[in-house]
Amino acid sequence: MQTTSEHESKTAKSRLNITRDKSSVLFLILGGFFITNALIAEFMGVKIFSLERTLGQTPINFTFLGESGLAFNLSAGVLLWPVVFILTDIINEYFGRSGVRFLTYLTLGLIGYAFVMYYMAINLPPADFWTTAHLSGIEDSTQQAAVKEKVGDYDYAFRLVFGQGLWIIIASMTAFLIGQIIDVTVFHRIKRWTGEKNVWLRATGSTLISQFIDTFTVLFIAFYLGASWSFPTVMAICIFQYSYKFLVAVLMTPVIYLAHYIIDRYLGETVAARMKEQAALSTASSIFSANKGKVKHQLTR
Repeated sequence: MQTTSEHESKTAKSRLNITRDKSSVLFLILGGFFITNALIAEFMGVKIFSLERTLGQTPINFTFLGESGLAFNLSAGVLLWPVVFILTDIINEYFGRSGVRFLTYLTLGLIGYAFVMYYMAINLPPADFWTTAHLSGIEDSTQQAAVKEKVGDYDYAFRLVFGQGLWIIIASMTAFLIGQIIDVTVFHRIKRWTGEKNVWLRATGSTLISQFIDTFTVLFIAFYLGASWSFPTVMAICIFQYSYKFLVAVLMTPVIYLAHYIIDRYLGETVAARMKEQAALSTASSIFSANKGKVKHQLTR
């Protein structure tokens, strides 16, 4: 009979072995990148940048869907959201719907937690010296005056950058959740039709569809409902932002194959194949159970 000390020793060893189990390590690495990218994208998205100026070009003034004065201006978050959706597809491939769902809910909770912490930080009374602390390291009076003209109150700047509006917070979290659900669903539908081949089709295809829904949802909630922008304006910006994401998703297709190659080499072909098969079976089983539940509900109504 196993003693308490022997049981505790085996439990401790199994915990330590988590870092030696390649599938667990892979999930931790992919999950860490997934959550980190989502959080960073959420908060750096407050900055709007000019794509034309970034490329060294003069901003273009054009008219689209009846809206004039448009240019290629994007949220900085678009740099990372395609990465999040690519990671979704990779996690989906090896860990199935349950793995993506777990990370999605965890990330949503952490984003909400981060917003609460930022809200608390914003409302903390600043120290007297801190509001002008950014000027103390500048010795040249002319340069100091120039900086002060742009940012006179450090606390006020902090509030502007991190104090995103409630509508934007609701929009981004809702869009993220819906986008993830659609990405997972489309990914496995394509995989059921094509099998293990055509990795690019299920990964890029699911990303393109989910990115469109994500882009439209966040703009519609944040600016049509929250800021009362006209629907044509929202659609014009949506189509342009999606065009950018579409291009990035297509260009990142080789990265997906590279990631699969590296992961398969790390896990070993046998383990990688088994994980993909189990991921597909578990997802198919969850879809069947959900459909069975719906049918049962309809029959008992």
